[in-house]
Amino acid sequence: MTYTTEKISIENINKIFSTQKGQTTALKDISLSIGDGEFFCIVGPSGCGKTTLLRILADLETASSGNIKIKSTQNGHPINSMVFQEQSIFPWMTVLDNVSYGLRMRGIPKKERNEIAAGYIHMIGLQEFTHSYPSQLSGGMKQRVSVARAFANDPEVLLMDEPFGALDEQNRLILQQELLRIWERTKKTTVFITHSIDEALCLGDRVMVMSAHPGMIKTIIDIDLPRPRDIATIRTSLYYNTLFQSIWSILRDEVMNNKLPQN
Repeated sequence: MTYTTEKISIENINKIFSTQKGQTTALKDISLSIGDGEFFCIVGPSGCGKTTLLRILADLETASSGNIKIKSTQNGHPINSMVFQEQSIFPWMTVLDNVSYGLRMRGIPKKERNEIAAGYIHMIGLQEFTHSYPSQLSGGMKQRVSVARAFANDPEVLLMDEPFGALDEQNRLILQQELLRIWERTKKTTVFITHSIDEALCLGDRVMVMSAHPGMIKTIIDIDLPRPRDIATIRTSLYYNTLFQSIWSILRDEVMNNKLPQN
């Protein structure tokens, strides 16, 4: 899919960390453009800098050099919301209060924010748990709340760092399909980090494959699968399997030769 409007511009990003043994380069010469409304996935070996790049996008890390521009079109809305792999909802808040938290921080009136939150809670199928606390939820349900909270805050860009990585296969499949369903409604520009080629193919419009340390762009592949997508059906297609083998052949040598820096 071709996106005519650029949402994110990443130009010559480099990131160097200082360690006890000297400096190590985490990211090297990263330049790319992500379209408005695109679902952009990133895969790569452990330690290749995927999460570091996402944290730079989220303004949680500072690049050593280079520039990132996110085109803002919604006054008063946050630039980004981030969903982490670890469950990050507040244990002392109900599902409703967790999902509406970002809206409350933005000063949205209680009635309005609760209505917005309730809509997303319904989308993720947790309406029966609206007033429940995280201790009463399963791991998969907690991660649904994290996803709903991110969408409810209506950010310019959604950043997701292996949000389903800690879940079992059944919950992972359910949440992937629910994420696709919500994304189809919102068309939110999304940058999604994953170790799973399968997950990247099922969700993404494009997949960027990164090299082993230091992290560089190995290639970017278009995923020409029709939307809306049914994940179970996609996995049975010849095109899916051809893409899987193509990405794995690119990634395999990087994984095998990956040598993480010694701290």
